[in-house]
Amino acid sequence: MGVSVNSAAKRIFRMIPIFKKYKNSDKAAILAILAKNTPEYFHSDESTDLNNYLDNEIEDYFVVEVNGKIIGSGGINYFSAASLARISWDVIDPNFHGQGWGKKIIEHRISWIKEKAPEIQKIEVRTTQLTHKFYEKMGFELIKTEQNFWAEGFDLYQMEMQLS
Repeated sequence: MGVSVNSAAKRIFRMIPIFKKYKNSDKAAILAILAKNTPEYFHSDESTDLNNYLDNEIEDYFVVEVNGKIIGSGGINYFSAASLARISWDVIDPNFHGQGWGKKIIEHRISWIKEKAPEIQKIEVRTTQLTHKFYEKMGFELIKTEQNFWAEGFDLYQMEMQLS
C-alpha cells in the first residue's frame, strides 16, 4: 500500500505549478502554445503581435511550468496614472484547458498586482467573445464590445475588475 501512496504523491507533486518571470529563452515555447490555440482562440496574425509584445512591451510577464514544461503564460502592463493594470496575452496549452491552469495564472497575477502595485485599483482584460465567459467567472465585468477588433471574427470584449 505504501507504493501506491508514494505514486499518488508523485502524481500530485508533478502537477504543482511553478510561476516564473519570463526569459527570452521561453519565447519559442510560448509562441508554440499560441500556435496550438490558433485558429480556435487566436487569429493567425496574432503570433506577430505576441512576438512584438514579448520583444518590446513586457512589463511583467510570467510563465507557468509543470514538470519543467511551460504550459501557459500571461502578462501585466501598468497604467499607474489611471490606477489601472491590464492583464494580457493569456495562453494555455490546449492539453491543459479545463483543468484550472488559466484560473491559477490569473490568480497569480492578481496577487502579484495587489502585492507589488498597491496603487492599482482596477484590472482590465481585453479579450474576445471566445473567452469572455472565463473572465466573467473570474470576477471581471464586461465594459464594452467592438466587432472585428482583433481580426475578422475576433471581437473585442473589454472587461474590468475593481480591486478593494
